[in-house]
Amino acid sequence: MTRPAISQHLAVLADAGLVTARKDGRQRFYSVVPAGITQLRAEIDRFWSTELDLLVDDATRRATTHPEEHRA
Repeated sequence: MTRPAISQHLAVLADAGLVTARKDGRQRFYSVVPAGITQLRAEIDRFWSTELDLLVDDATRRATTHPEEHRA
């Protein structure tokens, strides 16, 4: 991954409130924002449903029983 790509990803995380950046000279130091991660987890938990659990179980079962169909 290139440095510009990493910077873009970190900028998205910062815009989402998941990390903060501190600049020191030419370097930037990123830190996780615990409250942002907690909020993200709550959103994922709210979104995740029994139906999605069943879908994951079904996909896992199919991959295990027919691994030749899932090769790249």
